[in-house]
Amino acid sequence: MRIEVDKEKCIGCGTCQEICPKGPRIWKIKDGKAEAGNLQYCHVCTICASKCPVGAIHVIRDGQNGEKEKVSEKD
Repeated sequence: MRIEVDKEKCIGCGTCQEICPKGPRIWKIKDGKAEAGNLQYCHVCTICASKCPVGAIHVIRDGQNGEKEKVSEKD
């Protein structure tokens, strides 16, 4: 599982950190952009991706047979 942040779209608003049940354990705002780390704390709830105002967050997990499956994306 991984969380990708589109640095071109990210505005560094901190919504991901505020809305995430694990907040600062996972999310950091560095140089005006969000970064996800310590994913062992992530429950893959996808709230961060669904609440990102610019759709910059994508939660991706390994599917069956090692395929990548995007489990969240804001349109």
